Amino acid sequence: MAALERGATIAVIGAGSMGAGIAQVAAAAGHDALLYDTNPEAVIRGIETVGRGLDRLVQRGKMSRQAHNELLARIKPVATLEELADARLVVEAIVEDLSAKETLFTGLEKICSQETILASNTSSLSITAIAANLSRPGNLAGMHFFNPAPVMKLVEVVSGVSTDRVVAETLFDTAAAWGKQPVHTRSSPGFIVNRVARPFYAEALRLLEEGAADCATIDAIVRESGGFRMGPFELMDLIGHDVNYAVTCSVFNAFYQDKRFLPSLLQKELVDGGLLGRKSGRGFHDYTEASDKPLPKTAARVAAPAVIEVIGSLGPAEPLLANWQRAGIKISRIEGEDNKVRIGSTLIALSDGRSATQRAADNGEPDTLLFDLALDYSGAGRIALAAADQASTKAAEDAVGLFQAGGKTVSLIDDTPGLVVMRTVCMLANEGADAVLQQVCDADAVDTAMQSGVNYPLGPLAWADRIGPALVLEVLINLQRAYGIDRYRPSLLLSRKVAAGASFYSKC
Repeated sequence: MAALERGATIAVIGAGSMGAGIAQVAAAAGHDALLYDTNPEAVIRGIETVGRGLDRLVQRGKMSRQAHNELLARIKPVATLEELADARLVVEAIVEDLSAKETLFTGLEKICSQETILASNTSSLSITAIAANLSRPGNLAGMHFFNPAPVMKLVEVVSGVSTDRVVAETLFDTAAAWGKQPVHTRSSPGFIVNRVARPFYAEALRLLEEGAADCATIDAIVRESGGFRMGPFELMDLIGHDVNYAVTCSVFNAFYQDKRFLPSLLQKELVDGGLLGRKSGRGFHDYTEASDKPLPKTAARVAAPAVIEVIGSLGPAEPLLANWQRAGIKISRIEGEDNKVRIGSTLIALSDGRSATQRAADNGEPDTLLFDLALDYSGAGRIALAAADQASTKAAEDAVGLFQAGGKTVSLIDDTPGLVVMRTVCMLANEGADAVLQQVCDADAVDTAMQSGVNYPLGPLAWADRIGPALVLEVLINLQRAYGIDRYRPSLLLSRKVAAGASFYSKC
């Protein structure tokens, strides 16, 4: 298999921001890109939009004027579908409506050659369903770009039941030749990104519903501790709640109302009220000019402990020790169960999916506090802590002071199972594991898709390997026990990896 040659003509149907962006990507790779829309004015606007974007690149010195002109000249407006007859690849980027796409591709089969590859940019519809009534269903695959297409690297190459393997491989190689990061995925609800990403929003919404913390604090924890570029509420506001909620509902219904994808009533309220995020001026955050940006809840400064005991290994949190040593804290290490720190009667432990209150009751140690997962414990700017309901004020101050001495801003949140980053990452890894188990894609595709498509700091399965699949499984089991619902059921693949002592990047 090989990419389409540079001389091959590419056609794009739909001249909105996505379609015009895809045409720009093809033209930048040296192809003539034919751009069609049922509204001729949309084609003109689409090409003008591309031109303005290229102008900005020229102004910033990232493109020469000659390259600008040559690229723009390769995007050619066409007035009829019949003018697409010689295209080697036709990419559809029209409305997300199954009937409209079926009608379009049925017509294209009569116009284009038998070798023409037909691709849909759908983000949610079944490729198998779109191809069902075609005479050559093997020629159709998904080629799902992410917006803005000229900037975002990921392309999901989606194979339906009837998609010819050569067609999928050609699209994969072509996307790579265009400078993209392609991944193969089977046609399944949400493909990779829109499926695996659901817990990023869902867990934050549940935490907010339960009063664990406010939006600004959860966003700050996810950014400053988890290393994500945006917090979940910031990102939902940016995407638009109408869009984000609709995708969640689509995935939920496509999986026959699997509780793992249950939509949030809190988000539905925003949609019903027209509070759609940035585009309406208000969502979870207020974007009007007169509004003050809310600040995350941050613990007041307290004294650091002079001496601590570290019990066993701190596992993924082991880098904290160097921070505490630099702060002059005396550290002694003793044998025992991992992931614990003791300051007198105060016990501080890495979250294992239980609430601090439950863990204090289980261990008979009332002065228990839990700390959250971090992408990089050494460099993370913020850490979330939760105190058991039984814990004393002195115990909370011990824990806060310890992490502040290590250079962390501390957010004390209400006691909740799994805290913020830990439960989010474990649920992302769990969904990624299920996608692999169900042969939607492989582990590398999951991680590549989430990093290239939505800018995650680390792929969820690679992150699971980093902290240990056994800890991920323990967190999920404890979350399921705490809530008593199927939402947190561990993936069979995760359980198998733990039983075999294997990681996601090794065989069971």
